[in-house]
Amino acid sequence: MGLFDVAANELSDEALLAGVAHRDEAATVAFVRRYQRRIFGLAFSMLGDPGAAEEVAQEAMIRVWRHAPVFDVRRGSVTTWVLSITRNLAIDALRRRRSVPTDPDEFVARGLISNEGLPEESVLSRDSGPALRGALASLPKEQSRALVLAAVYGRTAAEISESESIPIGTAKTRIRAGMSKLRTAMSEVTMVERGQ
Repeated sequence: MGLFDVAANELSDEALLAGVAHRDEAATVAFVRRYQRRIFGLAFSMLGDPGAAEEVAQEAMIRVWRHAPVFDVRRGSVTTWVLSITRNLAIDALRRRRSVPTDPDEFVARGLISNEGLPEESVLSRDSGPALRGALASLPKEQSRALVLAAVYGRTAAEISESESIPIGTAKTRIRAGMSKLRTAMSEVTMVERGQ
């Protein structure tokens, strides 16, 4: 690790972005290193496709580089700005491929049915796939999305708050309400299956 690497680790996001705005190569490299995983992670969590996520991540970095000179710290943090750019690009990518709908079985196969060790593992058990899909589909979109980001992708409420550009309290409420409704729906299915 070189001297600049040590110094870059101590610089604020705003200072690094100012370096990017002045086209400082070392600041740009340090900024990319600091944000590349978060940007790719958000894009992947939204798209579920590593190739598409990589394209979105690259385009997000290009936009950050282009628009760094006009960033205004009074309008929000660098992290919020960068993740908003990424989120908007991922939404655009989803809209472009909307003509090819995602199969619910593929969605469940991506992770919901193999979350052993979670407190809700009985809800997410292997034999509950169709019921789980139905229960998730019955949730309001915001709750379903927050729940999937938390349960499937391991996002914290703070990360969901940042990536969705919502207050942290709203993120927590969506997760709790979604999980509560999901538990209720799954317990009703279990009772029906047992003939109660």
